[in-house]
Amino acid sequence: MTQHVGTVVLMCGLPGSGKTTYAMELVRRGHVRLSIDEAVWRRLGRRDAGLVLEAAAFDRLKEEVRAEQRQELVELMLAGRDVVVDYSFWSRAARDDYKALVESHGCRWELVHLKADRTTVERRLEVRNGAEGANSVTVNKELLHRYLTDFEEPKGEGEQVLPQSPA
Repeated sequence: MTQHVGTVVLMCGLPGSGKTTYAMELVRRGHVRLSIDEAVWRRLGRRDAGLVLEAAAFDRLKEEVRAEQRQELVELMLAGRDVVVDYSFWSRAARDDYKALVESHGCRWELVHLKADRTTVERRLEVRNGAEGANSVTVNKELLHRYLTDFEEPKGEGEQVLPQSPA
């Protein structure tokens, strides 16, 4: 009997592009979801706790969680599980790093780029910023500008582009 070779779906896109919605559909189909936002939320306990920490401390916490979830990803791959990594994967270097990790464990990766125009992202974030919960991390105008400036859109990386409608 051959063991199932897991597939790791790497979500990619700006905040508000629909990554978590897509990832939750994969969970309904049996994938395990890894989310830095949710893990940080559980540790801090409330939405505005990130404001209590200095930016550097918050970034260190996110990096600690990312390292833990990377190890969890390895364990899930070794167990033959399908996984969705619900991060933004805004840099090509991060995407390449995870693709190499997945391949080194004999698994397949899929890079799913949810592409939404700026107006759609801004509208969705306006709604999301007023909500509570781990998947409602506030993204203000300054942070959105940084994301828009720093985001390295995947091109020729084996990505599957899913355009998002304004709805």
